[in-house]
Parts: sequence; C-alpha cells; structure tokens
Amino acid sequence: MAFLIDADVIIQAERKALDLDAWLRSHPNEEIKLAAITVAELWRSVERAAGVHRARRQKFVLRALSVFEVVPYTEKAAAEHARLWAEVEATGQRMNPHDLMLAATARESGAAIVTFNTRRFAAVPGLTVLKP
Repeated sequence: MAFLIDADVIIQAERKALDLDAWLRSHPNEEIKLAAITVAELWRSVERAAGVHRARRQKFVLRALSVFEVVPYTEKAAAEHARLWAEVEATGQRMNPHDLMLAATARESGAAIVTFNTRRFAAVPGLTVLKP
C-alpha cells in the first residue's frame, strides 16, 4: 500500500519528536509520498517562521522534497474532493479544506494517510489512516 505523509509528520521529524528515517526504514516495501497540498502546508510553515528557525525549516523541507515523490492535485483528485466534501457535509460534519484535499488525493490514488492526528480524517469513509 502507498502512504501519503501528512505535514504534521514532517514537522514532528523536524522537531526531532519522530525519527522519520527509522520509520521509513521500517516500511521498506511501501511507496511513501507527499500530496501537493502537503507541500503547500510545509512551505507555509517556512513562510511563517523567522530568523534561524526559518532557515533550518526551509533546509528540512527541501530535504523532504528531495526524498519524497509529490502526488499532484489532479482533475480526478478534484472530482474526488468534491464527492468527499459533499459526503462529509451530508453528515453534518465539517473538515478543514486542506485535509479534504489530502483525503481526496489519498482516496483517488488508493493510498493511506500517515498522520499524528487521525481523528481529523475520521469523517472520511473508506480512508485508511495510520499513525507513524
């Protein structure tokens, strides 16, 4: 199964709260990628940082981008996003638009999401969500 890594996993690795290299080595047979929306969230975290912290975070994000393939937000993913959005709204729940985009990319590509905040995705039927 392919995995899409959520931004919180990369940020926890940058903060040294997760040994991402060890986690990756523990999944040698998995395709592990980033969704395009995750890349935007990571760059936003760089833009919001200041000084030395900004330079360190930018270096970390660039390293992550050199390691992981990026799954684009395609027209098919957009159609899946619209379906998910409607499904979630029909249940009376709300979801962050970026989380919906990540979930749509995962469902459209048949991937699981790897995140520390699994409950953010609980409203999405048929989505596999794992903690690292």
